[in-house]
Amino acid sequence: MKIASLLFLSVATIPALAQQPTVAGKWTLTLDTFGTPTTWGLTLEQKGDHITGNYAGDKLEGTIKDGKLIFHAKDPGGVGYEDVTATIAGDTITGTMVWAQNMTADHPTTHTFKAVREVPPSVASGSPQTHEFTPTVFRRQYSSAYEPVLKINPGDTLHTWTVDAGGNDPTGTPRSLGGNPQTGPFYVNGAMPGDTLVVHIRKLRLNRDWAMSTNGIVPRANTSGLAAKSQNKVDQVRWHLDLANNTATPEKPGPHMQHYSVPVRPMLGCVAVAPGDSSDPGIRTGDSGGFGGNMDFNEVTEGATVLLPVRVPGALLFFGDGHALQGDGETTGDALETSLDVTVQVEVLKGKRIPGVFVDTDTHIMAVGLDGSIDQAFADATETMSAYLEQEYKLTPQEFAMVLGTAAEYKISEAADRNAGVVLKMAKSKLATLTKPATP
Repeated sequence: MKIASLLFLSVATIPALAQQPTVAGKWTLTLDTFGTPTTWGLTLEQKGDHITGNYAGDKLEGTIKDGKLIFHAKDPGGVGYEDVTATIAGDTITGTMVWAQNMTADHPTTHTFKAVREVPPSVASGSPQTHEFTPTVFRRQYSSAYEPVLKINPGDTLHTWTVDAGGNDPTGTPRSLGGNPQTGPFYVNGAMPGDTLVVHIRKLRLNRDWAMSTNGIVPRANTSGLAAKSQNKVDQVRWHLDLANNTATPEKPGPHMQHYSVPVRPMLGCVAVAPGDSSDPGIRTGDSGGFGGNMDFNEVTEGATVLLPVRVPGALLFFGDGHALQGDGETTGDALETSLDVTVQVEVLKGKRIPGVFVDTDTHIMAVGLDGSIDQAFADATETMSAYLEQEYKLTPQEFAMVLGTAAEYKISEAADRNAGVVLKMAKSKLATLTKPATP
């Protein structure tokens, strides 16, 4: 939990038992957060009456005696806390949590929760597998209410395809309504809240010879002068994709663009995990946030890795909105929209919670900021990268300010949708000069 700190848990047990209840293991804790369920991972280890473990990434320690389990978890960088009183019955813990957040520690709030002991996921033994998946249904919301289309293991590779943003398949046949319909969700065995899902984009390939775009400029990038010149004349533009030479040209160019040609760079506009549990109504696939989603960042290409914080068991991976090419900011409101063949490989970083959405390449680590304005997205990207530098390198606020002030590269990734996007890029060559703490 980003702002989790001191946790006190008291669990009443069944008096008839002669021994202390066995609480060791992994639990999924669902908290009613002002009417919105949020899910977190809880791991307990037990030696006699001594308890250690982890709550949403925070270490904990305590005791179990007299029918009650008491432990404390504290974020070294925060002042918030949780006081929890609960009852355990078999494989279920229910109770209430008094939660004081870091920024509002003087005004704690009370919430109910339920924790269920996790059943170890069925992870096949042996070498990682490659799955060939042909989609038949495409989802237009990010939601864990959908049944997974396939369960895969960490290390597995998945080869499939996506429709375009309008719902058209590689043959041009409509397969869904528009609005960035997604392939998935894919359940990743063993992924739990508090973990990080790692999505390696191994291959992105064009699978048809055309794409669609428009010829207007989005409001965030427009001015009254530009609007007067365009007179609000915006048309659909069809592009020819030369699959042999990997270039794109407008099929009906104007007199000044007869020889205009650009190299393609296929990318995924959307990569996401489910944002909440099955009682969450979901978020439309044109939107974005801390779960990923419609980020429209043109460096989510072949060879890149997307890192997403897991919010529900299995993570539930979605992707779609293929682009043959997109300029920074998606300033026409769309890119060269097309279907794609996609190959990804997934991994899970257990107990590793990242402070936001990241994209990793051979040369850079990048924090994706997504918010209602470019100013806010700029600040979000800065905060996320600062948290990363603090987490990975133990830098103080003054130290990471110095690093950002000398090494940060900012890029406007998205100007078209409800959320703007700004990405903060840090060159790995510059981070290599920092002293990274030894792994305990």
